[in-house]
Amino acid sequence: MKFTNGYWMTKPEYRTLFATQCVRAWREENELVLLAATRPVSGRGDVLNSGTLEVRFSSPRRNIIRVRITHFAGAADRGPYFTTFPEDNTPEIAIAEDSASLTSGDLTVRALRAEGRWQVDFLGKDGKVLTSSGYHGMARALREEDGPASLEKHGKSYMIDSLDLAVGETVYGLGERFGAYVKNGQSVDMWNADGGTASEYAYKNSPFYMTNRGYGVFVEDASDVSFEVASEKVERVQFSLPGERMTYDVIYGGSPKETVSLYTALTGRPALLPAWSFGLWLSTSFTTNYDETTVTSFIDGMAQRDIPLSVFHFDCYWMQAYNWCDFVWDPAVFPDPEGMLKRYHDRGLKLCCWINPYVAQASPLFAEGAEHGYFIKTTDGSIWQTDMWQAGMAILDVTNPAARDWYCGKIRHVLDQGIDCLKTDFGERIPVRDVVYHDGSDPLRMHNYYTFLYNQMIFDLLKQEKGEGEAILFARSATAGGQQFPVHWGGDNSASYVSMAETLRAGLSMSHSGFGFWSHDISGFEQTAPADVYKRWAAFGLLSSHSRLHGSTSYRVPWLFDEESVDVVRRFTKLKCTLMPYLYQMAVEAHEQGVPMMRPMMMEFPGDPACDYLDRQYMMGDRLLVAPVFDPEGKVTYYVPDGEWYHFFTGEKITGGCWRTETCDFLSLPLLVRGGTVLPVGACDTRPDYDYADGVELRAYGLKEGQAYTLSIPTVKGAPYADYTVTRQGDALKVDTGADKPFKAVSMD
Repeated sequence: MKFTNGYWMTKPEYRTLFATQCVRAWREENELVLLAATRPVSGRGDVLNSGTLEVRFSSPRRNIIRVRITHFAGAADRGPYFTTFPEDNTPEIAIAEDSASLTSGDLTVRALRAEGRWQVDFLGKDGKVLTSSGYHGMARALREEDGPASLEKHGKSYMIDSLDLAVGETVYGLGERFGAYVKNGQSVDMWNADGGTASEYAYKNSPFYMTNRGYGVFVEDASDVSFEVASEKVERVQFSLPGERMTYDVIYGGSPKETVSLYTALTGRPALLPAWSFGLWLSTSFTTNYDETTVTSFIDGMAQRDIPLSVFHFDCYWMQAYNWCDFVWDPAVFPDPEGMLKRYHDRGLKLCCWINPYVAQASPLFAEGAEHGYFIKTTDGSIWQTDMWQAGMAILDVTNPAARDWYCGKIRHVLDQGIDCLKTDFGERIPVRDVVYHDGSDPLRMHNYYTFLYNQMIFDLLKQEKGEGEAILFARSATAGGQQFPVHWGGDNSASYVSMAETLRAGLSMSHSGFGFWSHDISGFEQTAPADVYKRWAAFGLLSSHSRLHGSTSYRVPWLFDEESVDVVRRFTKLKCTLMPYLYQMAVEAHEQGVPMMRPMMMEFPGDPACDYLDRQYMMGDRLLVAPVFDPEGKVTYYVPDGEWYHFFTGEKITGGCWRTETCDFLSLPLLVRGGTVLPVGACDTRPDYDYADGVELRAYGLKEGQAYTLSIPTVKGAPYADYTVTRQGDALKVDTGADKPFKAVSMD
């Protein structure tokens, strides 16, 4: 949201109070408090007829400094609020005549105390300024809606701050964004919307950004936070929100990985997902016709073609049309759901069903929910309803504990029938105007926060019913903290290379936003892809953390595209299964440290400026570089960071610090192993959940004489099984381990 006309002037419809100087500083327990005048104060008369801003600095965790800015303290401040996880932490506070400061670990905030000048600097461990709030940075703006005479009564208030950007500083994150990977120059509003993948809208908005200078900023407000990223003021990131208060955290990790780790420590780490979920998922698709015979034909077809299938998903029409959601299998199509699900379980499959938090008027649950007051209401006491999506649908009031219990009770029956996990679709189209929540929550803040409560509710239910470590969602909407309830997929993309690229950009942006696991609809949701797009996207999708074949109006089984598609899906599904000893250790790291499995290149190589803008390749964990192919001729140009690398498929040794162009057939793509790596390759290529240590092959890439590499192999439940230390000794590899399973070590150079 823009408030200015150029650098000096504000827009005429706003009356803006800028922090101009610190007139008072004091300590309250572990907080440093400043009183900021909004005009220069040189004499007693200057304190009259002018507002102030109270600024409180504290530290919820080491290396994180929280900033709370208040204009009118008496303004209503209804929730919901993001949940954060503070730790015991006592910052150092110093107040001097010319400045005041608070230090938490390696991060310091220092405020200048000088007449007519506002300057707040955030300094890293080397004492250098990371960013600052300075001239016309921190402010409260009041929009004139009915003229100056009635400003305080009728105006709409906004709180603002802006932090400086250095030369060459690039900004990332802010949730799932399908546009340019680097956010400089963009205006970004935190407003969850069902807008597809080819627009400025996003299903998953998270008011957290990080930069290539080793810090991030999290605005702790679930409302419509607006970011101007080097746009309104090209040398700053400005963030604003409606109201009389603002809270934000400056998070200093010193590197991108450490910063995202600190952010997820504050807002919640991703749960560890079951190993079976990393295999291939196949869906009925959305509006296709299907029944048990159709579904079984797909499952049989995959088995006959030797394509390992881990999860089968039933999309919307497992329920009867117009009844979404009643959580009852359509009896005309699935007359024996329990028997069918058992038959699929007996084949080793896990099973997933589609749900959403909406109840159509034709559903038997509508009258039941209406009678007990389980839906969002309007201010006149009516049930809020719409015909958008489902006829006459209402929306579950997730702030009502009784409504949550009722809804979960209906789903519990489906789980008891044999469903293992749930696709929690929608959660973005949440009304704001003239609605009332059971707990009195602010509708504006609930618009984005609804998805947090929705996915938390279902994830907790799955943990209760399936056990710790077995819960997984396939969720479309999210906000800050939603990374605790994985996995999330990228929404309704299209069947083209362009959409494949925008999907990857969204995944990279999600990684910067703390989401450790991520998926997407292979070959696009809308339309039906040409065979070449399907095959290229299958390779990319099966080198993502989670892999799903799903579409809208057509089935996505590979033999409907061409026979080579079968070969491609088989090859990369089996490859992913054999890489599970490595991939699952990366999943454990995402769970324990908050560092995502898919990593943008700049996150793994922050000192390499060539990586700052790379958005068509990524690291899977810290050892594998993946460059998907976005070209019908198979040409791919990608950057190889400094060091030695090895092509996984050809064995070619590559000296980094260069750009490469390859032409790949459909059974290959650039998949590089970092030199100095021992990559564990599993002995099983038919499923993702097996004993990873039994028969594992330890492939050593570019180990130097005397160099040792230690890796861990987890159990299928994520617990550590054993460490392996592989050392190069001449032409041989020495392995030290406490493992009692057979293994072999192989030099790959």
